Amino acid sequence: MGELNLETLKKEFGEAGGKRIVAVEDLDIDIADGEFLILVGPSGCGKSTTLRCIAGLEQPTSGEIVLDGEAVTQRKPKDRNMAMVFQNYALYPHMTARENMAFGLRMTTDLSNDEIDERVVDASEVMDIEDLLEKKPGELSGGQQQRVALGRAIVRDPEVFLMDEPLSNLDAKLRTQMRTELQDLQQRLDVTTIYVTHDQTEAMTMGDRIAILNDGKLQQVGTPSECYQEPENQFVAGFIGSPSMNFFNVKLNDGVLVGDDFQVSVSDNINAELTHAGSEFVMGIRPEEILTQDKASGEDVFTVEINVVEPLGDVTYLYTEIGGSEATISVNRNTEIEPGDEIQISFPQDEIHVFDSQSGDALITRGTPASEDLASEADSSSTRSEA
Repeated sequence: MGELNLETLKKEFGEAGGKRIVAVEDLDIDIADGEFLILVGPSGCGKSTTLRCIAGLEQPTSGEIVLDGEAVTQRKPKDRNMAMVFQNYALYPHMTARENMAFGLRMTTDLSNDEIDERVVDASEVMDIEDLLEKKPGELSGGQQQRVALGRAIVRDPEVFLMDEPLSNLDAKLRTQMRTELQDLQQRLDVTTIYVTHDQTEAMTMGDRIAILNDGKLQQVGTPSECYQEPENQFVAGFIGSPSMNFFNVKLNDGVLVGDDFQVSVSDNINAELTHAGSEFVMGIRPEEILTQDKASGEDVFTVEINVVEPLGDVTYLYTEIGGSEATISVNRNTEIEPGDEIQISFPQDEIHVFDSQSGDALITRGTPASEDLASEADSSSTRSEA
């Protein structure tokens, strides 16, 4: 079992009576046994502090850390049955890979030398580093050191793996390879894993769920698809996805979202939903959802001038300016557009997101009932036309 619950976890730094910095504030997350949870957010958001509190390397100011129904908040790190993989590998330079992997077991368990060696060999086979066991860290590449660090965690046979940006020191190609290996390893071992990263790709591809933090506060927990398609606020919408979602200030005017240089007609359902919320909003749309050229149609089509073209091989990004804000458009790699060209675009209403201009809370997303009703209306209309 490895069910982990964080209950109103809070961590403050600073002297008593002086200015206090809240690194993590009232964090509530339930992590199921065997789940792969990604903690993601910008630098300073509290994700590493959260991980260190779970590991016992930091003492929470308040709240509880519960493992399999038992509070472990006051337990020492060695008594929590967790294993941590650090960003800088944290290998002892004077020890061989074998000795590094065995060290934790020798210090914290009563296992015999033969039992420890058996675990080390088994873990080395899992990580494919059997031929590296007699080498010291200085003789190993970054990827090999990371495998040794992972092997050191595996031999502990923990209930929870804690990983603090373990791939950030690797080059891009090796990082991609290790990302796949980590996913495969977690699935084979079926161990509850909490993985800290600021990397968009790692967050979207590796975990069962993502927990997004900002300024120490939990913004949203959900599957990668939920966080991408149905962000709960403007921060999540802008943070998840690369390139970022485009945002524009708009006003609602008789069923039309009006921005500088463009407008988007919305359904009666969306209009009614927004009318109750006010008249000024922030509208968002992802670069790949913007319709261009012959796909752009209807009365909401408008023209933009392309400033920069960025071909990436599999896709091309176009950068333009809309209403005084820079916007990104994603197009097919074979699209022939040059800087200075003018193209027609439109924002399909079933792909837009609308946020409260003050709180940033999502009012309309692709998954809101208003959008679903719109799709149902379209299906009904299509059926009537065919009849």
